[in-house]
Parts: sequence; structure tokens; C-alpha cells
Amino acid sequence: MFSALDVQARHKLQKQVHKICKEQHKTILFVTHDIDEAVFLSDKIILLSRRPGRIKEIFEVKMEHPRNREDKEFEELVSKIIKAIDELQDG
Repeated sequence: MFSALDVQARHKLQKQVHKICKEQHKTILFVTHDIDEAVFLSDKIILLSRRPGRIKEIFEVKMEHPRNREDKEFEELVSKIIKAIDELQDG
């Protein structure tokens, strides 16, 4: 969603999106190709297949906010999702 921005601006806007969601008690459907962004913002990540788009896997993100991209749990989930994407492309 924020891919055209520099890293600092992207991270600032991601924090703002989370803050608004929390304050407004809203659910957001967020579509992104940025796995780090998905893990940072989401409570649930849905991995879709190629055409036709079907749900291939659902990842529950159980980490508390605010999330730290350097935490081991964060990095492990990013790696797990990358592996699932790689398996989709190989299969």
C-alpha cells in the first residue's frame, strides 16, 4: 500500500493506520504484497493462490501491538509466509 514511499514515511504511515483502526474500532481489509507490512499491521493474513485466486493459507498474527520488526517471533512469521509463497510458486 505504501510501497512508493521511503522507509521512514512508510513505517510512520503504517503506525498511523494501526492507531486509527484501534481508536475507531474499525476492521480494515488491507491488500499488500509487502509481507513485512502485512505482519506489522494484521491480526490475520490470508495468502491467495494465483488465478483463480483461492485461499491457500491463513496465518493468525498473535503478537501484541506495537510490534517490533526485529523480534524473533516477527521474523519467524515473515519467514514462514515467504516459504509458503515459494511453495505456491514451485507447485
